[in-house]
Amino acid sequence: MTAMIAERNVPRRSAEDFSFPVDAGARIYTGAIVAMKSTGYATQGATATGLRAVGIAQATADNTGGAAGAEFVEVRRGCYLVKNSAAADQITLADVGAACYLVDDQTVAKTDGTGTRSPAGIVRDVADSGGVWVEF
Repeated sequence: MTAMIAERNVPRRSAEDFSFPVDAGARIYTGAIVAMKSTGYATQGATATGLRAVGIAQATADNTGGAAGAEFVEVRRGCYLVKNSAAADQITLADVGAACYLVDDQTVAKTDGTGTRSPAGIVRDVADSGGVWVEF
């Protein structure tokens, strides 16, 4: 490609709402953390490596009986209150601004579980109720 030599109109879209094809056999519930697999298909957040958290499901997508991509999940990026892990992996106010890691489709942890968890997002706050505000 060459550098521009004239003005051009660049398409724009908001970086909040997306629709992704769902992996075969996956059921993603409304409110679940959604992650992309290396295959390019969406699945529910889980303790696994190679996932990339992309946001929160806005509606349930059930592809338990379909081939990969037969269903789509509506996902919204932003800052959401999710469940906090416990014990040594519990997130505290000292972790604000740091990365957190997927435990399941509703829980995040302070550490990557000795290389067994994928990044979820950035800790933005810790709620009095024990939840964590995470920016996806």
